[in-house]
Amino acid sequence: MAKPHIDPAPTCPVARTVDLIGDRWSLLIVRDAFDGVRRFGDFQSGLGVARSVLTHRLKGLVEAGILEVRPASDGTSYQEYVLTAKGESLFPVVVALRQWAEQHMFEPHEAHSQLVDTATGQPLGLMRPIDAHGQLIAPEQTRVIKKTL
Repeated sequence: MAKPHIDPAPTCPVARTVDLIGDRWSLLIVRDAFDGVRRFGDFQSGLGVARSVLTHRLKGLVEAGILEVRPASDGTSYQEYVLTAKGESLFPVVVALRQWAEQHMFEPHEAHSQLVDTATGQPLGLMRPIDAHGQLIAPEQTRVIKKTL
């Protein structure tokens, strides 16, 4: 069976993002980085991912500018993987995925984790698309315009 053709530079922003962080391990690495995980061994033990897979995904996230490698903050000879500003801008994506799963992937009384505001202890409000005036906007009120050069 022939491999499907994969566009090396898709014009769809969603496709480009999925190509970069859409696999399970890359997205979970980013999630864990938001939770303060920084060291290879901590990513590996927390995720239960094979060393070779983790090495490959971390390398890709560093090359993409989502994570950067720094010397360990405690002065040891270890390295740490830290979110860059580009990586931190993925926060709304991770929150939206989490909130969708909280609504649709758990039974009503099934236990699950919840993201809360550290100042208030309250769950975050739902991530919702808004228009330029701050009003909620529904899918049927939008359309994609393909830009050309």
